[in-house]
Amino acid sequence: MSTTERPRILVVGGGYVGLYAARRILKKMRYGEATVTVVDPRSYMTYQPFLPEAAAGSISPRHVVVPLRRVLPKAEVLTGRVTTIDQDRKVATVAPLVGEAYELPFDYLVIAMGAVSRTFPIPGLAEQGIGMKGIEESIGLRNHVLEQLDKADSTTDEDVRRKALTFVFVGGGFAGAETIGEVEDMARDAAKYYTSVKREDMRFVLVDAADKILPEVGPKLGAYGKEHLESRGVEVYLSTSMDSCVDGHVVLKNGLEVDSSTIVWTAGVKPNPALARFGLPLGPRGHVDTSEKLQVQGTDYIWAAGDNAQVPDMVGRRAGNPNAWCPPNAQHALRQAKVLGDNVISGMRGFPQKEYSHANKGAVAGLGLHKGVAMIVMGKVKIKVKGRLAWYMHRGYHGMAMPTWNRKIRIFADWTLAMFLKREVVSLGAMETPREEFYEAAKPSPAPVAAKADGDASKAGEKAKAS
Repeated sequence: MSTTERPRILVVGGGYVGLYAARRILKKMRYGEATVTVVDPRSYMTYQPFLPEAAAGSISPRHVVVPLRRVLPKAEVLTGRVTTIDQDRKVATVAPLVGEAYELPFDYLVIAMGAVSRTFPIPGLAEQGIGMKGIEESIGLRNHVLEQLDKADSTTDEDVRRKALTFVFVGGGFAGAETIGEVEDMARDAAKYYTSVKREDMRFVLVDAADKILPEVGPKLGAYGKEHLESRGVEVYLSTSMDSCVDGHVVLKNGLEVDSSTIVWTAGVKPNPALARFGLPLGPRGHVDTSEKLQVQGTDYIWAAGDNAQVPDMVGRRAGNPNAWCPPNAQHALRQAKVLGDNVISGMRGFPQKEYSHANKGAVAGLGLHKGVAMIVMGKVKIKVKGRLAWYMHRGYHGMAMPTWNRKIRIFADWTLAMFLKREVVSLGAMETPREEFYEAAKPSPAPVAAKADGDASKAGEKAKAS
């Protein structure tokens, strides 16, 4: 960490908003005008819309993440967590990966901590559930699913086999529907290489407390998505929830009980709970309360955007809805980050700031290879697309939205190669405990207990003879 006499702009979080806001600030800032410091527990940003494809092996996991230090060479990137913020002293406490926490002074503050998985106190969920918020979870899910096929192929125990081949997904929004669509595709392809495992032996279950899936694309396309998944053998249970999943025994509110080794939790997100320790004004659901200029209410040096912010939807409010708020998606995060960056520069220079206003352009979702739904909004006209064309639109939109040309090119290269090469179905489960095999080989050998006992017995015999 460097010391500087220049004003410090502290960006808390290196996700989509944090990365793009920092880039925008660095681009607009004059040389030497300020120091931009980005603090995040990870040294990379994850493009979350691609996590389902990474889990299915359609994209290399390394291409879904963007290294912060490479993309922000003129910024100060600190790997750690901001634990508290003292607004009176304008000091943040940073807990690094190793060592003791230290204080970091700042002049301007950007809150971009994003969201975490929204969970409920369901028995067994913490022990059995798999989230889909990070690339680590995506890789873990892929390895885990393929391991279940290995397990089912090698066992003679029918109960173990049935549990291994049952996959339960909780949450029918974008994350849940896209993930189950991609994973079902991968499992179907992988089953071709097993002698005793077929797609018909597997059971995929999608559960959602709402009465529809994919609400982001509207009721008609949501109904199409449900019918499409069901045509592929996925069981969809709506208006129900999971009561417990202790030891993989899943109990649903509708009375259905299944044993499953794979329980994927994608039932929504909530703002990062660390926000409660920052002394910022929060909305009813824990979001930072901001104005239409993305400035935190009651302050003139703090801004927030993205999943951790409650940003007024000015388009909706002008249309007569006083309680319209921007939904937490990549479409808004990207645009908010740019406006936020501009406003930080304007605020630092004492110039007027501009409000954030963006009309919804629609939504796209992929449901596996060559399958998807899309709703494009053009003025007052909504164009609904489904099938292969919607899948192309999904890939095109997110491919271009991926930060940096380096990652864009790598993503499109992955897709191009997949047109000519078969999907990889290798499980690298040992990645989770990579040192285990070496440890077994290198650990000290146990004392030869049996030999020692034999020696003691022989000594006792000699003593007896001597006596």
